[in-house]
Amino acid sequence: MMMQKPPPEDFLLKETNPHLGGGKVTGDKLASTYDLVEQMYYLYVRVVKAKDLPGKDITGSCDPYVEVKLGNYKGTTRHFEKKSNPEWNQVFAFSKDRIQASVLEVTVKDRDPVKDDFMGRVLFDLNEVPRRVPPDSPLAPQWYRLDDRKGDKVKGELMLAVWMGTQADEAFSEAWNSDAATVSGAEGIANIRSKVYLSPKLWYLRVNIIEAQDLQPSDKGRYPEVFAKAILGNQALRTRISQSRTINPMWNEDLMFVAAEPFEEPLILSVEDRVAPNKDEVLGRCAIPLQYIDRRLDHRAVNTRWFNLEKHVVIVEGDKKKEIKFSSRIHLRICLEGGYHVLDESTHYSSDLRPTAKQLWKNSIGVLELGILNAQGLMPMKMKDGRGTTDAYCVAKYGQKWVRTRTIIDSFIPRWNEQYTWEVFDPCTVITIGVFDNCHLQGGEKAGGSKDARIGKVRIRLSTLETDRVYTHSYPLLVLHSSGVKKMGEIHLAVRFTCSSLLNMLHMYSHPLLPKMHYIHPLTVSQLDSLRHQATQIVSMRLSRAEPPLRKEVVEYMLDVGSHMWSMRRSKANFFRIMGVFSGLIAVGKWFDQICNWRNPITTVLIHILFIILVMYPELILPTIFLYLFLIGVWHYRWRPRHPPHMDTRLSHADSCYPDELDEEFDTFPTSRPADVVRMRYDRLRSIAGRIQTVVGDLATQGERFQSLLSWRDPRASALFVIFCLVAAIVLYVTPFQVVALLSGIYVLRHPRFRYKLPSVPLNFFRRLPARTDCML
Repeated sequence: MMMQKPPPEDFLLKETNPHLGGGKVTGDKLASTYDLVEQMYYLYVRVVKAKDLPGKDITGSCDPYVEVKLGNYKGTTRHFEKKSNPEWNQVFAFSKDRIQASVLEVTVKDRDPVKDDFMGRVLFDLNEVPRRVPPDSPLAPQWYRLDDRKGDKVKGELMLAVWMGTQADEAFSEAWNSDAATVSGAEGIANIRSKVYLSPKLWYLRVNIIEAQDLQPSDKGRYPEVFAKAILGNQALRTRISQSRTINPMWNEDLMFVAAEPFEEPLILSVEDRVAPNKDEVLGRCAIPLQYIDRRLDHRAVNTRWFNLEKHVVIVEGDKKKEIKFSSRIHLRICLEGGYHVLDESTHYSSDLRPTAKQLWKNSIGVLELGILNAQGLMPMKMKDGRGTTDAYCVAKYGQKWVRTRTIIDSFIPRWNEQYTWEVFDPCTVITIGVFDNCHLQGGEKAGGSKDARIGKVRIRLSTLETDRVYTHSYPLLVLHSSGVKKMGEIHLAVRFTCSSLLNMLHMYSHPLLPKMHYIHPLTVSQLDSLRHQATQIVSMRLSRAEPPLRKEVVEYMLDVGSHMWSMRRSKANFFRIMGVFSGLIAVGKWFDQICNWRNPITTVLIHILFIILVMYPELILPTIFLYLFLIGVWHYRWRPRHPPHMDTRLSHADSCYPDELDEEFDTFPTSRPADVVRMRYDRLRSIAGRIQTVVGDLATQGERFQSLLSWRDPRASALFVIFCLVAAIVLYVTPFQVVALLSGIYVLRHPRFRYKLPSVPLNFFRRLPARTDCML
């Protein structure tokens, strides 16, 4: 197990040396600027407005729009109807790498059903275009007289600003980009722009249902079987049936929900009577708006409140219908918990561990900066015009802030060069970067193209990064398919973690990982699993309603929604991880066995001398151990990891699992496979569970043998052990402890000539002790 082959070279992390911010990474710091992206130059054209445009009819009105043309690239503004002084205020950005002409042509046209009329144009020589670099102020637009095709001045003026800038320009995010010239329509363009999203603020809602009073069951001749049900959005929970089968039932149960600000839906509470196995009668219902619920920051109890339960009953008297309201009551203690952190990610790679209430937040300890540079060698994800294509974009998630880069159309080597920043409150957190294919642009022929396809994901733990160092690496994008692990390309990232106070960051290592309410008033494992599922559903639903939407499949992939499902591959990987943890102890055991068997006499003699010194001077034992650990740590510092961790296919057993195991991992829940396949998998699971059952039984047997030493289950064995304990107590009382330790150690380290191949007497005695296995059916 310890001699596993390293992952293939293609799956390894690669250190790079890009030009960042126009400078170059030299050592651990940047030579010129703090920017973590390569500069990309664009020609910007801001079309502001026009005036005095000539009309095409007797009214003097026209339907103008502006066409900006540079070589083969052409962008147009929206058009106005019957307006001679229109205002557009639109920006166009042309990538300098794709400029194919030396002249920029800005033309004003009049929209016509047959053929658009030429109204005038303005020409710019690209060699004369000024360059602007932030933080310079924006370039002021100027009025330009329109020329006809011959270069003569005509009626009408156009206000423009033309400059050369980089992607750091504030106009870049909202500009029409020549890289997306094939995308048309407002919705299509909105789907390719970069955006920043914020997760909704999540609260745990605790509903303590105490009792109800004055219930009115329809059948007065039976004891009611009453339970309470609470519904919040898609979440529904219920109490057990009350043991006091009266019209005044009691429960005193806690129900936990996840609520998101702004609170859009009330909490619906109902009390129901189980009148038949599949029939429940509602005895009363009430709706509680969450805006008026108390919010608590610690474990102190909030005040209880009574709420009226309304039930409408229609009674027919002759030809008249009479509506009667029964008003029962329910007793609740209800609050929004601000002292918990609502888990929407796994705690193993969570990006935020702060409590919900902002009053409990501590100061930030640093800043995380991420530069998303480019990707290389992406695989075609869909078919368009008979050929494979990929429209890639990135999503990064840390804390409550999600970022989405712009979509690069039809490119297997997209260049984003976008930089983002997050505040860091805990170094033991993880940032997740995912790459996706945008399937919501026109022209896709992919079946089921309504979902954005995943290309790969990268996780970086901040505590593994050195502060103030720029990490530039190319990360492999690995995705596990039912056919096996596949490399979908590489993503090039630049990461820097800057610490504002080293002392504060080191102090964080002494704090609990989660807020204190998780330890003072802990939630059960089943509650945490259920609440995490509800939290991810709420986050994905809210982000999918943004514009442009961050779609559900993207959010679920970033949050690892399906990671708790059964997987034979993951189970194997976790087993070998455990073996790797114990490998050090196993190695020490083998080394000690070699010492005891005198495989190397010189080493054994030295161990004897060391042992005698420690026995004679026991105060040196702990200092020796800690000094040894210190020297090991200092020695290993020379070979400390210099790169961030990344996805390991060998550790994950992704490259050595069987096809059927992968097919089982990607099966739906409940299963959608044929009955014979499910039967085969069930039998395999029974076989594995049988082996685990045997191991667990053996462990229980050893523990029961220890218990039977003094239980007199075997009277002779217990008598022998009790007599031995008495003799040992007397001997150890009259004999100095150092003598006992010295004799015991020399006996254990004795030469093989004085050893027997048969088991020792204590082991023989222990194996003969009774266990409860003979009482098992």
